[in-house]
Amino acid sequence: MNRRFLTFALGAVFAAGMAFVPLSQTPAQTAGNQPKEGSVNDRRQDQQQRIANGVQSGQMTAGETKRVEAREANVNREIHADRTANGGKLTAQERQRVNRQQNNISHSIYRDKHNAAQAHFGNNEVGQRRENQQDRIANGLRNGSMSAGEAARTENREQNINRHIAADRSANGGRLTVQERHNINRRENGASRQIHRQRHNGRNAPR
Repeated sequence: MNRRFLTFALGAVFAAGMAFVPLSQTPAQTAGNQPKEGSVNDRRQDQQQRIANGVQSGQMTAGETKRVEAREANVNREIHADRTANGGKLTAQERQRVNRQQNNISHSIYRDKHNAAQAHFGNNEVGQRRENQQDRIANGLRNGSMSAGEAARTENREQNINRHIAADRSANGGRLTVQERHNINRRENGASRQIHRQRHNGRNAPR
C-alpha cells in the first residue's frame, strides 16, 4: 500500500514539474524560426548583427558599411538565384562558394571594426542627427527590417552627407554656417524618410 502511494506521489510530482516547464524551454519553442547553426542563413544573419553592432558603436563608418553591405547584397542575390535554379536548395559546391564569400566579408567586417577609421558625430545638433540616423539603420539591420541592399543605398547617402559636412567645415574653420546647417538638415530629412520607407516596406532581410 505504501509502495503504491509512493509511486502515485512521485508520478504526480513529475507531472506537476512538467506542467511548469517554461514554454521558452520546450524544443519547438527553442527552435523557433531561427536558422540552423552554421547554415548559410545563420551565417548571413550573424554578419548583419555584427555590422549593426559596428554601426551603432561607431566602429564602422557609413562608407565602410556601404561597401560591406553591397557585397552582402551581391551574395544574397547569388544565393537566391542558385536556390531558384535548384528547387530551393543549394548544391554542395554552391554552399562552398557562398561560405568562401562570407568568410571574406567576415574578415572585412573585422578589419573595419578594428581599424583607425571611426564614426565621429560631435556633440551638436548636426552630430546628434547623424548618430540617430546610424542608430536607426543599425536597428533595421538587427531586426531584419532593412536588407543589405537597402542599407548599402542608405549608407551611400549618409556618406555623401558626411563628405559635404567635412568640406563645409574645412572651408569655414571647423564651423557650419546657418545656411549650411539648413541644407544638411534638409538632406538628413530626406535620408530619414528613406530609412522609414525601407524599414516599413514589408521587404525584410532573408533569414
